[in-house]
Amino acid sequence: MTADRPRYIVTVSVHVVEHPLVHDALATLRNKHTGPEEFRRAATRISVLLAAEALRDISTTTIVVDTPLGPARGSVIAPEIIVVPVLRAGLGMLDAVLELVPAARVGHIGLQRDESTAVASQYYSKLPASLDRAYVIMIDPMLATGGSAVAALDLLRRAGARSIRIICIVAAPEGIALVERHHPDVTIYTPAVDQGLNAHKYIVPGLGDFGDRLYGTI
Repeated sequence: MTADRPRYIVTVSVHVVEHPLVHDALATLRNKHTGPEEFRRAATRISVLLAAEALRDISTTTIVVDTPLGPARGSVIAPEIIVVPVLRAGLGMLDAVLELVPAARVGHIGLQRDESTAVASQYYSKLPASLDRAYVIMIDPMLATGGSAVAALDLLRRAGARSIRIICIVAAPEGIALVERHHPDVTIYTPAVDQGLNAHKYIVPGLGDFGDRLYGTI
């Protein structure tokens, strides 16, 4: 960990990604002068790298393929992968993850946070079947209070999901603590655990509203 990054306590359920290319993209996302086009490119870059890290230890099966010059042993991903973005901001990470695992099935969870209470309410859910046999990657760029993440995880559990990992771009200690309390077996992959939340439940220093900056709706 470099000396100029904030110090924080990292628990066993959080995997802090320290790859320099991840943090280069994160710096672009944090910059308030970054426009929507550049923001989208940086979001794609960081999402690909975070997904690769989250899938680093996935199990594989050995196969033999025929090259133009003869047989060669190789490895292919063994379990099925299901990617579940939390709407709407999670959609900004989806295409990047599918670049890595184009055969993955995709579910969607729609949650809306009440700005006065920070309580998340569900307005949409469409999940693939057989979540219990799949490796589920839930993507949501901002883990703030943790309310939306826990609500989404509760829904995935009820649908049968057993193996779940979260990819987020910025997390707050409050959100991590809530996820750990309700779903201690879920690992969070993020490059940044920031200072905390402000009075409006936004992550500080964070990067602002990810969805608004991604779609230019500020």
